[in-house]
Amino acid sequence: MLLNPLIIEDPVFVAVVEIQLKKGMEEEFKQWVNESNKDLAKFDGFINRRLLATRAGKHTILVEFESQEKFEKMHKTQEHSRIQSKGHSYMEIPPRPMFYEVVAN
Repeated sequence: MLLNPLIIEDPVFVAVVEIQLKKGMEEEFKQWVNESNKDLAKFDGFINRRLLATRAGKHTILVEFESQEKFEKMHKTQEHSRIQSKGHSYMEIPPRPMFYEVVAN
């Protein structure tokens, strides 16, 4: 039984990005995520971006956009390049993204 059945007419595009932060950078990275989310919120189609952490200290970024097209358009901008470059400076290795569409709630 579904408590809140919902038919998804326009699937949400989701990027799940595994990251490995440099040692000692977690708090600064959290602050940067909060600040850069304000810039990302200006992009058409942006829904949300959250930083997730396991109890073991592994990190994942969850990004939600209205569509893959809007996500890709944002990725082609200089503003996103600036944001991405700064984000990568906190990382030990390049991020590992996986892409999904929400197909059911």
